Amino acid sequence: MLIYTRPLFFALLLSACGTVPLGEGQYQVKAGDTLYSIARSTGRSVGEIQRLNQLSDNTIQIGQILNVGPSRANPAPATRPKVPVASPPAPVSKPKAPAIELVWPNKGPVLQGFNGKSNKGINIGGAAGAPIYAAASGKVIYANTVRGYGKLLIIKHDKDYLTAYAHNQHILVKEGDSVKQGQNVAGMGNTGSDKVMLHFELRFKGAAINPSPYLP
Repeated sequence: MLIYTRPLFFALLLSACGTVPLGEGQYQVKAGDTLYSIARSTGRSVGEIQRLNQLSDNTIQIGQILNVGPSRANPAPATRPKVPVASPPAPVSKPKAPAIELVWPNKGPVLQGFNGKSNKGINIGGAAGAPIYAAASGKVIYANTVRGYGKLLIIKHDKDYLTAYAHNQHILVKEGDSVKQGQNVAGMGNTGSDKVMLHFELRFKGAAINPSPYLP
C-alpha cells in the first residue's frame, strides 16, 4: 500500500490530469520558481504568500497551486496633479539707436574708411573747392578752425546725432544757421591736412560711429 505525502500527491495529480485551470489570485509553481521570485512577480511579500497558503517554510513543489491574492506587480501609477507651467519671460530687447538717414557730403572716392581708432570717420577725396553738402538737416553749432581738423564745420541734427566736416577750404554758413539736407555748406580743401580731402564724421551722443551704414 502506497502512502502519498501532500506535495507528492499534488504533483502526481497534476501529471495525471494535465494543466489545472487557475482561478483569480492563484499561481501554479513552475520549474525554477522560488517563493521569493513568485512574491516579487506578484507584488506580494514572502510572508504574505506563506500566510495565504499556510506554509511553514519556503518549500514549494513544481505544479503546486498557490493563493497569491490580486496581483500588485504593476500597480497603476498614481495620478500626479498637473502643475501649471509658467510661460517663459519675454526676451528684453536692447534699445536701439534711433535711425538717421544721411546723404553723401561729396561724391568723391573714399580714401580711408572708419576704424574707430586712427580714423573716426571717412576721408573723401576730390578737387579743391568742390562743394560739400549737409548730410542731413540741422543747425550749425560750430564753424571755425581747429588744430588737426583745419576749418571745421559741425551740424547738430537732433538731440543724439551730429556730423562734422573737416579740412574745408572755406565755410559758407555760420553758427546758429539752420541748413537743409543736401545744402552746399562748404568747399573742399586741405586745411590741417597734407592733401585735399573731406574728413567726415558721424557722432551719436558724442561718440564717433561708422557713418557708412547710414549713407545710401
